[in-house]
Amino acid sequence: MQNINAQQVTETLDFPSLIEALNTAFKGNITVPQRHHHDMEQPGGQRESTLLLMPAWESGKAVGVKLVTVSPENGKKNLPAIQGIYILFDGETGTPSALIEAKTLTARRTAAASALAASYLARAESQVLTMVGTGVLAPNLIEAHRAVRPIHEVIIWGRDLEKARVLAQEVTASGLTARASDDLEAAVRAADIISCATLSVEPLIKGDWLQPGQHLDLVGAYRPDMREADDIAVQRSSVFVDTRAGATKEGGDIVIPLRNGVLKEEGILADLFDLCRGQHSGRQNDQEITYFKSVGHALEDLAAAQLVDQRLKTE
Repeated sequence: MQNINAQQVTETLDFPSLIEALNTAFKGNITVPQRHHHDMEQPGGQRESTLLLMPAWESGKAVGVKLVTVSPENGKKNLPAIQGIYILFDGETGTPSALIEAKTLTARRTAAASALAASYLARAESQVLTMVGTGVLAPNLIEAHRAVRPIHEVIIWGRDLEKARVLAQEVTASGLTARASDDLEAAVRAADIISCATLSVEPLIKGDWLQPGQHLDLVGAYRPDMREADDIAVQRSSVFVDTRAGATKEGGDIVIPLRNGVLKEEGILADLFDLCRGQHSGRQNDQEITYFKSVGHALEDLAAAQLVDQRLKTE
């Protein structure tokens, strides 16, 4: 059994290959039972942590399960909010095939799913990306969006301006023009793509700020009581999700508008299954504002785990 660390995951899962692997997986026949989602109280008035168990299998090929904890208070300890492992098994014999560091696997596949959505929903000529958030996901999202659109400028906003400046320096070193901003409204208005990866409870993105032709990518706010964009953003946009079953139950950016009556389930135009299978063509014109909410799906983990396992076995 391979023991695959974070560095190997990063080096092996280049975004063009991973995005294509996810595209293939959403067209395929992978079984994904409902994931286990358990909220865990923390002492001292800290925000709850979450335990996730996410199984998936492709008949005769591979079986996998991700065990993940999400701890919102970890930022105060200079630790990523997401921690976990992924266990991959042979689909025919059930033999363990790989034990994979899941924090990095999750970050890579999450960013790849957003980029896959953007390949259908963002304007082809999108050049300016505003990144809202400075955590582990942020550099992955920037790199992933760059793999599908001609991004040449990145604006970074975070609650901690110094962290935004550090990330901007790292992005600049990778060959892009990047700068930190302390003006979120201006950063949103200037972008072609706005990608959000935060643990915000209250909406950060105001719908009144959105401009015709923009694509809004919402990756954080993973619980029903959390959200990154307000109701006006929903009302002004064409709404898409990674999966209908997950987004309508887990992410507040869909759950709360549904509860408020701002959004109807039939108002969700498509998910990644529909887009990848050609059942919806995605963006309809250059003036349309597109709104994509991702909550994560075990299919993405399995596809990423299979890719990294196969590549390392052939080295």
